[in-house]
Amino acid sequence: MIQTVAKVLEQTIEGELTTVEITALLEKPKHQHLGDLAFPCFTLAKKMKQAPQQIAQSIAEKIEHPFIQDVQVVGGYINFFVNQSAVTQQVLISIRDSGDNYAQAENNGQRVVIDFSSPNIAKPFSMGHLRSTVIGNALANIAQKNGYEVVRINHLGDWGTQFGKLIVAYLLWGSKEAIEEAPIQELLKLYVKFHDEAEQDEALNDKARAAFKALEDQDAEATALWEWFKNVSLVEFRGIYEQLSIEFDSLEGEAFYNDKMQTVVEELHAKQLLTVSDGANVVELDDEMPPCLITKQDGATLYATRDLAAAFYRQKHYRPEKIFYVVGNEQTLHFKQFFKVIDKMGYSWAKRLQHVPFGMILKDGKKMSTRKGRVILLKDVLDEAVQTAKQNIKDKNPTLSNIEEVAQQVGVGAVIFNDLKNFRMNDIEFSLEQMMNFEGETGPYVQYTYARISSLLEKAQFTSFNLEVTDLEEQAWPAILCLQDYPKAVKEAYEQADPSIIAKYVLQLARAFNKYYGHTKILVEDSAKESRLLFCYCVATVLEDGLKLLGLKAPRDM
Repeated sequence: MIQTVAKVLEQTIEGELTTVEITALLEKPKHQHLGDLAFPCFTLAKKMKQAPQQIAQSIAEKIEHPFIQDVQVVGGYINFFVNQSAVTQQVLISIRDSGDNYAQAENNGQRVVIDFSSPNIAKPFSMGHLRSTVIGNALANIAQKNGYEVVRINHLGDWGTQFGKLIVAYLLWGSKEAIEEAPIQELLKLYVKFHDEAEQDEALNDKARAAFKALEDQDAEATALWEWFKNVSLVEFRGIYEQLSIEFDSLEGEAFYNDKMQTVVEELHAKQLLTVSDGANVVELDDEMPPCLITKQDGATLYATRDLAAAFYRQKHYRPEKIFYVVGNEQTLHFKQFFKVIDKMGYSWAKRLQHVPFGMILKDGKKMSTRKGRVILLKDVLDEAVQTAKQNIKDKNPTLSNIEEVAQQVGVGAVIFNDLKNFRMNDIEFSLEQMMNFEGETGPYVQYTYARISSLLEKAQFTSFNLEVTDLEEQAWPAILCLQDYPKAVKEAYEQADPSIIAKYVLQLARAFNKYYGHTKILVEDSAKESRLLFCYCVATVLEDGLKLLGLKAPRDM
């Protein structure tokens, strides 16, 4: 409706403001009796040198559109009352005819790359990795809905000084048998022990640096241990991703770029961008940022070197319109630095690189830390969530035939939704109790609304889609407006790289429908029954699609 009113206004005021400018100015009145939308004329007053009320009166007299039932001038505002019957017919018919393609943009021929999840090899997949994983996956789904071809990359943390630490720890205290029995748990113990011991013995850090340098130089023993650590980690990671229903197009981690970094370093040198600082090679940036470190004194590479090599490889290999990096906000400076380096190298596509930061999941107000051993394993959380969902289903619907499958969908969905309903920049305090509260603003609440509608449609044996839409009850109107706004929500979620827009949207739609459901006998036999069922079908279609964008399943029965 906003777009319709904006276009009508643009035509009426004859080019004084664009549709985009008008859309930004349109407001929703505080009280329903003041209309569905309001347009303030104060911006026009400055441009046209007339009183806002005079402009509002002049515009109101010219407006005529089948979707606009009435127009009223209140002070400097034009208040629009839409034709509910016409809008309802347009929205329901549009969803009926489009199905799950409603709000789907046409393929725009452009590709985006999304770098997300990126857990560290030889470390457990903790709750700290959840945010990048589910935000990145949702952003990928939303980008596809907006017409982009998406390349999903899991840039595994399979390189760096932490492997020097782990190699040293294994050689000093490790047991092959213990690692083979419980790989990730034992590797974590070794990693934590290394940091405990290094606090007392600084020489251990020197040994770790030397071990990593040996790995970079392709030492046989170091390489064999690194490959072993990587392989046992990937087995666990695959199980997590399978449970989350997340797939990747590439698992090219940091090590993949080892033979591609020197080319970047040589180009930086050729363009006279490298300077020596305390024996290390750096790129000077500007007064707002410290220099970007490219190679250490011993010639060892860093995150920035590898990320530069990865960016150039992806640009050449995928030719993307945009590359998103879904990485925590503590890495903001790093991304600003390496984006700036590419810009200084003279590549215009540096402007198409975007860091998508997010806040942390905290435990007792503190950041989760692998080196301190303060971690909560994601697998444990997912399993407990599934068991809780399973018990809830047994209590409320013991005859459900596929309890195991639905428990997986609901339990995993609860964990994902609990993250995505929050604006990504906010920190989240870990609370399993809150996560497993299946009432209110939760994934299971939305899933149950979908299941309720599916059951209702099945009971009615609703299959008739080629029908005239008759007027619905007044209580349906908020949900109709919400359905109409779905394409806008999908577009904004991509533009702002913020899946919480979709999460908040499906919550709003579920609440609006449940309010309608509480006031309306849907299956009563009258002339509006088929229209009510079509309305229910449309709500279910959009709820299912919204949940899908977030990475959740929509069970038909719960």
